[in-house]
Amino acid sequence: MAAADSPSAALRRRDLCSRGIRLAGKMRSDVVDLLETYMERQGLDASASVAAVEGVPVAAVERWDEQTGTQRLLENLAAYRAFRALLAQMLEEQQEQLGEADAALGRALAAVLLQVSAFAYHLEELLRLESRGPPSEEGAGPPPPSHLGLFERKLRGLGVLRELAQWAVRSARDLRQLAKPSPGSSSAPSPAESP
Repeated sequence: MAAADSPSAALRRRDLCSRGIRLAGKMRSDVVDLLETYMERQGLDASASVAAVEGVPVAAVERWDEQTGTQRLLENLAAYRAFRALLAQMLEEQQEQLGEADAALGRALAAVLLQVSAFAYHLEELLRLESRGPPSEEGAGPPPPSHLGLFERKLRGLGVLRELAQWAVRSARDLRQLAKPSPGSSSAPSPAESP
């Protein structure tokens, strides 16, 4: 970890974290806009209840304040890799379902998919800086084809987008935590620093 503790590495980490926080904020804003469009075009309303969706990473975490910076980065990376696959599947289903009839929704989905991919790459860069390369994506292939009915697919899409918006908030918080100068080592933050 000596390389990760050098002043230039610390500056680079802070710079990457700052850019990541901005990316997460922009992504959250775009996901919230997409969520509104998605609900409107799919005939869903904001009160629609969605149970936990299989394959969708949950942003909530117990004992957030006890996680190390590396744990935060690894969890974020795993989540965004999963979202990348889920959004690609949603985009494909959207095109099959509506074709060119709703090109605006397809473009918005594609734009968020690009942001998620870019953010995953950004997290990989941070992991490299922490002297820990990102884990391989073996086994992180596309989700199996869904055998859900149309309404269930709509609800699953709603669940994916809602959870992605939550992840964007968590990611910004995680990156803020990581950007703080470490007091000598990468010890866990005090409970007073937790969200």
